[in-house]
Amino acid sequence: MKGTAPAFRERPGTVAMAESGSPEGRPGQALETPVDGSFSLVLLLLFLWCLCSRRMERFELTAPAAFVLTGLLLGEGTGVLDLALPHETVKVLAEITLVWVLFTDAARLSLRALRPELGLCVRLLGIGLPLCVGLGTLLASALLPGVSGWAALYVGAALAPTDAALGATMMVNPEVPARIRRLINVESGLNDGIVTPLVVLALAGMSAAQGTAGPDASGHALVQLAVGAAYGAVVGLAAGWLLRTTLRRGWAAEDFAGVGVLALALLGYTSALAIGGNGFVAAFVAGLAFGTTHGAPRRVLLYVEQSASLLSVLVWLVFGAVLLPEAFAHFTWQVVVYAVLSLTVIRMLPVALSLIGSGLDAGTVLFVGWFGPRGLASIIFGLLAVEELAPAGAQPVVPVVACTVLLSVLAHGLTSAPLASRYGRAAAKGMGPSGAAPAELPVRGMAAGGLHRIHKPRTQNADGKR
Repeated sequence: MKGTAPAFRERPGTVAMAESGSPEGRPGQALETPVDGSFSLVLLLLFLWCLCSRRMERFELTAPAAFVLTGLLLGEGTGVLDLALPHETVKVLAEITLVWVLFTDAARLSLRALRPELGLCVRLLGIGLPLCVGLGTLLASALLPGVSGWAALYVGAALAPTDAALGATMMVNPEVPARIRRLINVESGLNDGIVTPLVVLALAGMSAAQGTAGPDASGHALVQLAVGAAYGAVVGLAAGWLLRTTLRRGWAAEDFAGVGVLALALLGYTSALAIGGNGFVAAFVAGLAFGTTHGAPRRVLLYVEQSASLLSVLVWLVFGAVLLPEAFAHFTWQVVVYAVLSLTVIRMLPVALSLIGSGLDAGTVLFVGWFGPRGLASIIFGLLAVEELAPAGAQPVVPVVACTVLLSVLAHGLTSAPLASRYGRAAAKGMGPSGAAPAELPVRGMAAGGLHRIHKPRTQNADGKR
């Protein structure tokens, strides 16, 4: 990576004021700058996607894929979209997006909601996820030049979380047994919060190794993680109890409750930082505790999920327009090979090992192993690395993250519909798991309904057959 923050070149602010009597304008009149035009274009793209999003479902095109391709074409391809954002803007965008995503993913998956697949979730998150991080770390050390120690741990942890939104067509395909879709969704909602402490710890270790942070940065990060987890639990439990009580007594209006929960997610983050804790861990733990105790209607969380979805789309656009073009120059054969391994061996082998003895057949294990797309969380971890590390530290690791996410967008986008239909037919013939279909859970990035069911649903009985 070139420069202090290669993907984000410093530019003047978005609005400049003309001097009195200058030919450029009148006193107090805002002058249009290229950033103004780019921002207007981003807003136009969001509105256009709103108009045609359902139509795009017929082409199996999800919002992440659409905005990555749009950002790449309009940014690097034509130069029409110029997102030369200041460092602080990018950092704030990445941090707020991660906070809202961590909180909402955890809050919508309460402990009660996990009961139907608790055993399988424990296997994937308690066994499969650590194995995935460990295997990814080992292969990063062996394969990637200049990557070892903390940097290898960063790569392994940053590429471990999955994003079910990249397989959205599979997630709404009723041919796939609801139990399996739910399992993939729950895993995706929790693994990013679980690996966040490892990513924070790895970034602190890399900064200390580079001399940009003190030698005790790693130990200090561990203390922050512990403080953040404890504080987040207290905030989430207290806020959930207060909301449940005030709604029951008629003190709180449901119409404004969503705004309050949106503020709560950010409050958990900012106040944890103020007391010396890790804000990301605090937001995730607060979401878990809040989701278990709030007892509010589903629509209360909808406002937060929609806000997180909006920022998520902007992150995908920045990824395509800014991060990918800078990373392309650093795509080596080692980077590409590691990206392929990350989507296959590093993901699928730990999943297979963790599901031994679970009762799932080989086809189901392979299906769950493949549908572990790398997406939003990995991108945000990459952006944080660009912002927090010196160029020499970011250059070996950020291209790996970018390449893996790009391949995942393409591979999982192309295979989501055909593999879901093929597996669904096999499950209908008795090859899939049995058991009653549990209630559906919302998928990240589909808060407002997302993809509608483009397949005609059929009645499903208790053993998963139609």
